[in-house]
Amino acid sequence: MLHISSSPHIHSGDSISRNMYGVLIALCPALLVGFATFGLGALIVTATSISCCLLFEWLLVKYLFKSQKQTLGDGSALLTGVLLAMNLPSNLPMWIIILGSLFAIAVVKMSFGGLGCNLFNPALAARVFLLISFPVQMTSWPKPLQLTQYVDAETGATPLALMKAAAKGGDMEGMLAQTKHIWDYFLGFNMGGSMGEASALALLIGLVYLLWRRIITWHIPVSIFVGAAGFSGILHIMAPNTYASPLMHLFTGGLMLGAIFMATDYVTSPMTHKGQLIYGVMIGFLTILIRSFGAYPEGVSFAILIMNAFTPLINMYCKPKRFGSQEAAKV
Repeated sequence: MLHISSSPHIHSGDSISRNMYGVLIALCPALLVGFATFGLGALIVTATSISCCLLFEWLLVKYLFKSQKQTLGDGSALLTGVLLAMNLPSNLPMWIIILGSLFAIAVVKMSFGGLGCNLFNPALAARVFLLISFPVQMTSWPKPLQLTQYVDAETGATPLALMKAAAKGGDMEGMLAQTKHIWDYFLGFNMGGSMGEASALALLIGLVYLLWRRIITWHIPVSIFVGAAGFSGILHIMAPNTYASPLMHLFTGGLMLGAIFMATDYVTSPMTHKGQLIYGVMIGFLTILIRSFGAYPEGVSFAILIMNAFTPLINMYCKPKRFGSQEAAKV
């Protein structure tokens, strides 16, 4: 007698924890650059964010869901803590970090049923929640290389803020002054902002690792870069004294971090390659739209969350052909 077990019958060797810890390994170059750039503040923010995310998930699973099986081992809460820290200023008070961690885990992740059920990326949603709730603290960016400072660190404008100011005044000299530092921004030398914005090169090294391990595919990151570079290139050609070049947009701010590590979240991104390309191009377009015409210098967090909301719709209209259907038979 032939006994057939339930699917799946073929195992790839992948697991949730394997992929989560793979993403954490890919984040290590950017983390190291962030620690070297922002010193003590980066360490405190990262440690607080990670420990609070782990604690809140443990408490919720044990006392609210009353489950005997803890989920900390899958690495998702740890990854959320790291990504949240990389989106925050390195001088942010600890109580705000604790509040952001609680929002990410309790509201965005666990209230929808836990991992695999959340509609939005938890770390990004928490960042936007904190940005709207505490705009002064969330936009007071410490200057780099103050390695022993935390709350008392001297703050300054980020490259995106300087670009925004130059664009408002049509300041060609200011725009050119920023362009001179473009390769410093790429390498990670002396750039203010969040820890995850310190080096585009470090983030691209992480992208290569993720692609090599096949944890993600190229479709979302590359389509975001294409969408952002294409729209910013058109604006730059139309008014070079007002709008920054595509490379300036790609190498500054959180575009690289968002495109590689946050927009590619399995749960909140489309399933098909066609859907991922649409999703990525729209994120790139919306990011430049918000940066160029919105109130905030940065727009990638809002762009990703907006497209997270459209993911179910994209999945609905970008379905693969059903096996055995008339459409598939024609192929």
